[in-house]
Amino acid sequence: MSRIALATYDPGAEPTKDSDLAVLAQALREAGAGADIRCWDDPDADWGAYDLVVIRSTWDYSWRAEEFAAWVERAGRVTRLANPPAVVRWNTDKRYLGELAAAGVPTVPTRYIAPGESAELPADHEYVIKPTSGAGARFAARYTPAEHETAAGQLTRMHTEGFTAMVQPYLRGIDVTGERALQFFGGSLLHASRKGAVLSSGTPYDADKVAHPGLEPWQPTEAELDVAEKALSAVPGGAPGLLYARVDLVDGEDGQPLVMELELVEPNLFLFLHPTSLPRVTRAILRAATSRD
Repeated sequence: MSRIALATYDPGAEPTKDSDLAVLAQALREAGAGADIRCWDDPDADWGAYDLVVIRSTWDYSWRAEEFAAWVERAGRVTRLANPPAVVRWNTDKRYLGELAAAGVPTVPTRYIAPGESAELPADHEYVIKPTSGAGARFAARYTPAEHETAAGQLTRMHTEGFTAMVQPYLRGIDVTGERALQFFGGSLLHASRKGAVLSSGTPYDADKVAHPGLEPWQPTEAELDVAEKALSAVPGGAPGLLYARVDLVDGEDGQPLVMELELVEPNLFLFLHPTSLPRVTRAILRAATSRD
């Protein structure tokens, strides 16, 4: 019997935000595996006792990036970790977008401002500022050129806390066609979803945001699939080493899809929206647990 751990975060006294977690664990057990839900920072967890540790919803990691990176390395030394430690390490810093762009993948144009660097902000279009390490639109905000003073305050706060900032144009197509999430599992497309715009004009960067507004099933276009596959092919080490991946796409000014994010660490699977995908996810995890590659 394979032993599998689904790594998550500690929600404390609140209910978990991962509505798929218990359903997935039960499906694995019904398929004959031993499946435990474990918090990634549980000091009593014996990760080496598992055939596979699947990073599922470690959704507090960006607040504790160094601690999380150390856990990934430790767990990866004693068991099979999905996704692999090298992939997780690469994907936790959104400067990977620059690498994707250099590899010819259509991506949202992105400029980086590290602590100590001058902050020249766009003067002729709306833009977004967010950190290179973050999740759930944390420390992300949308600005017009008239709001430079407020934007500069955000940069100062982020730099004081050690964050490198990303500056991207606000692509107006998001307000019309939304953001599409193409979910891959076990090496092939699992399903796709679409959500509305997360960032509203005037919402403070440190305010809570709804991460997936208006989420609905989506049928990806050929152009979207093409861009997603190009992004996965550009991952260091290649897509075959990935158990799961989510490619988030938005439309550029020309209406063509661009990669906004490539989620290889702990993407929400949205199984509650796509319940028929559960058997495929279960089978792929079981295969990974018994693989000897």
